[in-house]
Amino acid sequence: LGHVALYFTYSAMEEEIERNKEHPHFAALYFPHELHRRDALARDLRYFYGEDWQNQISMSAATQRYVERIHQIGQDEPALLVAHAYTRYMGDLSGGQVLRKVAQRAMKLPPTGEGLNFYEFDNVHSAKAFKQLYRSRMNELELDTHIKEKVVEEAVLAFQFNME
Repeated sequence: LGHVALYFTYSAMEEEIERNKEHPHFAALYFPHELHRRDALARDLRYFYGEDWQNQISMSAATQRYVERIHQIGQDEPALLVAHAYTRYMGDLSGGQVLRKVAQRAMKLPPTGEGLNFYEFDNVHSAKAFKQLYRSRMNELELDTHIKEKVVEEAVLAFQFNME
C-alpha cells in the first residue's frame, strides 16, 4: 500500500517537475535520470499485483490530498515544488537502503530485487555526493526571502502529507 501511495505521489510530482523543468526556481534541481521514481514504482507494483496492477490499485483520500496539492503548486507556485522534491528524493536516498533491507526481510522478497526497484537509484553512484550536489544547487537558487519562507512552510506540509 505504501508503494501504491508513492506511485500516485511521484506520478503527480514528476508530472509537475516536467512541466516546470525550465522554471528558474526549479531548473537547477531537474535530475530525471538520477531521481525519478514513477517507473521503478510501476515495476514494483507489477511484481506485487501482476500485469493488471493498474486496475487493482486506487488512491487513498490522504494521497488524493497530497496529489492535489502537488498539482496546485506546480501550476500556481512552481518554486514550492522544491520542498516536495527535496523531502521525497533526499529522504529516499538517505533512508532507502535501510528500508530496502527491512522490506526485503519483512516481506520475504527474493534476493534478486523484485519488488524493490523503488529503492534502487541506478544513476546515482554515490548517494552522499549526490545529496551534497542537490543541496548545493538548492542553496544557489535565486529565491527572495518571502519565497524561501514559503518553501520552508511547504516542506512542513510535505512532511505532514507523507505522514498521512
